Amino acid sequence: MGGVCFSAIAQPSHKNPWIKADIGKLPPIASLTNGLWLKGDLHVHSRHSTESSNNPVGKIIAFSKSVGIDYICITDHDNHVNGDVAHHTWADPEFKSDDVLLLYGAEWTTVRGHGNVFSAKPYNHQSLYDVRDQRDTVIGRIKKGLGIHLSANHPSGKDHFGYSYDIINSLEVWNSVLWSKNAEAIMIWDDMLSSGRKLTGRGGSDAHHGIPETPDKATANSGQAKANYVGTPTTWVFATARTKQAVVDALTNGRVSVSANPYAPRVEFYADLDDNGKMDMMMGDNTKPTGKAVKFRVQLTGKTVSDTAYTVTVIKNGGKFNSFKTSGKIPAVEFTDIPAATGRTYYRVVVEGPGTPYPEVPQAMALTGNMVGLSNPIYFNFDPNF
Repeated sequence: MGGVCFSAIAQPSHKNPWIKADIGKLPPIASLTNGLWLKGDLHVHSRHSTESSNNPVGKIIAFSKSVGIDYICITDHDNHVNGDVAHHTWADPEFKSDDVLLLYGAEWTTVRGHGNVFSAKPYNHQSLYDVRDQRDTVIGRIKKGLGIHLSANHPSGKDHFGYSYDIINSLEVWNSVLWSKNAEAIMIWDDMLSSGRKLTGRGGSDAHHGIPETPDKATANSGQAKANYVGTPTTWVFATARTKQAVVDALTNGRVSVSANPYAPRVEFYADLDDNGKMDMMMGDNTKPTGKAVKFRVQLTGKTVSDTAYTVTVIKNGGKFNSFKTSGKIPAVEFTDIPAATGRTYYRVVVEGPGTPYPEVPQAMALTGNMVGLSNPIYFNFDPNF
């Protein structure tokens, strides 16, 4: 039997309908000066989560105020109250503060993993809980109708997020004081970023237990509060105002960095697009590349450890781009690169170095190791409608 010579057969030309095309004009970059940095914790459990201990809402809020936390979201497990968060955590008489911004939210706890909801105002959480076993398209419609920010919790491990990443706005890349356990979460984040999804990376202590008022109230887990509590890690947002909505908006937009605790220095990441010495964009921002070199600046703001060096590692498109050493009163590094003229490019940074003591949570520094903080990416040519 004779064979067919496929090379002799004329092949129709194929044009990939999904090939990267010009994404058109991007929204203007927001002001880099009209705003303020606010720090908080986006994953904390109170007594309304049944496995928590010695952690009433009032204790969480009072502690947050004492360490300078600006906002928190108490994210109790919704399955512990059959989805009725509104009549439990939010109805708690202690759920109020004139000093700490209290976001509305809960941990969406399902057989397909866990996610956190963040909202500036009360929303119908019951409707999200009710569709937890439905198809992702159904969940996405409900989530959109509620107008909430949905985030994937601890995306790797036992309770990994098992839903489509197309229905979330952010993911928890730093869960709890144990930085070392987040390597797979970071890998997932880079996978999503490399695919064109502009997803904010955030932190969350996932703290469940408080220190008892008296020894007789101690449980087997009470000691955890000395190692992992509110602010381990701390998520910083560059908000346009000191309001709940501004916190959620900044989280969605990605003007966010994460530090080991409330006293550790904040990582800030900027870019000068035209080499005029003035920074034009920060982490979370997205612009079109010009084909010319961009000067980037990383700096640590806040309480740094003097006479020691910090290591700044730059990640470009999921791979290591370069590593730098820096020290001084305000440690900073600058580097230059040319983002691709076509296609997407993103840069983010990780900072390692000496730990900053957290006296209220004295065992935290040892468990965090040499991890100081990380930034969200600066984006080039990402489609905002992806």
